[in-house]
Amino acid sequence: MEIAFDTLSSGEIYHAMTQTIVPRPIAWVLSDNGNESFNLAPFSYFNAVCSAPPLIMFSVGKKPDGSDKDTLHNIQKRGKFVVHVPSASMADVVTQTAQTLPHGESELAHVNLPLTSFADFALPRLADCHIAMACTLYEVKEIGDVPQRLIFGKIESLYLSEDVAGADSKGRLKVNTASLDPLARLGASEYASLGEVFTHKRPE
Repeated sequence: MEIAFDTLSSGEIYHAMTQTIVPRPIAWVLSDNGNESFNLAPFSYFNAVCSAPPLIMFSVGKKPDGSDKDTLHNIQKRGKFVVHVPSASMADVVTQTAQTLPHGESELAHVNLPLTSFADFALPRLADCHIAMACTLYEVKEIGDVPQRLIFGKIESLYLSEDVAGADSKGRLKVNTASLDPLARLGASEYASLGEVFTHKRPE
């Protein structure tokens, strides 16, 4: 089967891309609503960009009514956010936080997710996530016909729980990915857990 994208609608293209670009990591992003509450939302157009400076990127679309999502609004206004890497066991609650709520209403009011302080950072992190990245806004780029916003964040500090953090034979950081079991996004309403972990060394 070959599919020419110029014959598809934008919705059909989105469906084809999310079915085939798999698995995708999930950025579970906490931002400040500015009313003593926090927004929490998952994004699966997400990845690392570079290490000097240490940048990550995730893509934010529009709400169903065409307005900007609270995550974009909050980050552009306040410049701070926390990106979590959820485990597969959290799939249900991650999905719950994808619900569209009125502007300024916190997803945390609808789910049981305790927060804890993130040392030397203005925002808290989710207490039950093994990995969290404290980020400051680096740049927002607008792209596409809809459009999408690409949010680039600079990682200021990284939290790793003792359950997943270790060291390799050279003393470098080694994350126990089997214990982390990161939640992966597939197409439609499908998710995946990590499954088998195997090693292949690159040629010298």
